[in-house]
Amino acid sequence: MIGPNITVVLRRRQSGGSPCVSCSWVVSDLSSSVKMQDPNEDTEWNDILRRKGVLPPKEIIKDEEEEAALAREQQSIVKTYESMSLQELEENEDEFSDEDESAMEMYRQKRLAEWKATQLKNVFGSLEEISGQDYVKEVNQAGEGIWVVLHLYKQGIPLCTLINQHLAELARKFPQAKFLKSISTNCIPNYPDRNLPTVFVYHEGEMKAQFIGPLVFGGMNLKADELEWRLAESGAIKTDLEENPKKPIQDHLMSSIRSSLPTGRDSESDDD
Repeated sequence: MIGPNITVVLRRRQSGGSPCVSCSWVVSDLSSSVKMQDPNEDTEWNDILRRKGVLPPKEIIKDEEEEAALAREQQSIVKTYESMSLQELEENEDEFSDEDESAMEMYRQKRLAEWKATQLKNVFGSLEEISGQDYVKEVNQAGEGIWVVLHLYKQGIPLCTLINQHLAELARKFPQAKFLKSISTNCIPNYPDRNLPTVFVYHEGEMKAQFIGPLVFGGMNLKADELEWRLAESGAIKTDLEENPKKPIQDHLMSSIRSSLPTGRDSESDDD
């Protein structure tokens, strides 16, 4: 048998003796036996021959190398998606295997919940003063989903002072919206005083509404809930008012005007 003869060959070589004729035949027979075997076959005998140097190390098939590399890459991705942001999870969605879909979805929901919590914390709650240098940052770059109410005013104009008081009250009532005020000429050089007060409403940097001049606000009789209704119509806030608080006053005024006008019959009597 080949196994026992190999043992003899190794013992003679280790003892320093020269191999005999029978040993030469054994080596020759061994070589022919090795050639008939697949050197890449996973057998205990091939492992022994590789350790003795008779067979070369097993070659890794290319497909196996690619699979191993892919497995290492996938493992690396799996280790890192726990620290990915919501946007990164969406960008790398195609890189995950089917096995990781459930885990990835779990972390996506986690990141989404964290984002929503951040948005809820992103409240304002007060009327803040800004300068012209702050305009772009505070108004145009206020952030995703943020509504901005900006009041351009000047000191010494009573209606501007009244609107600032109303806006400060509304800022506390609707903290999700950003309420700002600024001296008119600080934001817009040479802005005419006849346009004051001016209120601009922005959403994500885009102007959605503008209220310019004292007549638009109805003068010093303007109430906070009337201003609230106007801002709600622009989309800046979500009011719990069910109807325009100024509507009954307007209707009563129009009724009074209509009742004071002469009718057609009265005109005919006057002509007589």
